[in-house]
Amino acid sequence: MSMIKKALYLGLGIFSVTREKAEKLVNELVEKGEMSGDEAKQIIDDLLTRGEEEKQALRKMVKEEIEDWRKDFSLVTRSEFESLKARIEEMQQK
Repeated sequence: MSMIKKALYLGLGIFSVTREKAEKLVNELVEKGEMSGDEAKQIIDDLLTRGEEEKQALRKMVKEEIEDWRKDFSLVTRSEFESLKARIEEMQQK
């Protein structure tokens, strides 16, 4: 059973697993008699859970990298830019 799970994880790609994709693939395995309906449901749930966990980890890593780049290159954030823009407009009116 673990070989089937590993093949599913690799074949579907953890980051791009949708319920529809997972159900389609697993239902094909059920139809072929390679797993039961209960096993299929558990694998679908596992795939979706792992996919969401991987997606969250990737988002966190990307955010951290962007923040590092911002600091390394002395880039301003949108809020800092808007604040400076407002101050300039206020000074121009005076």
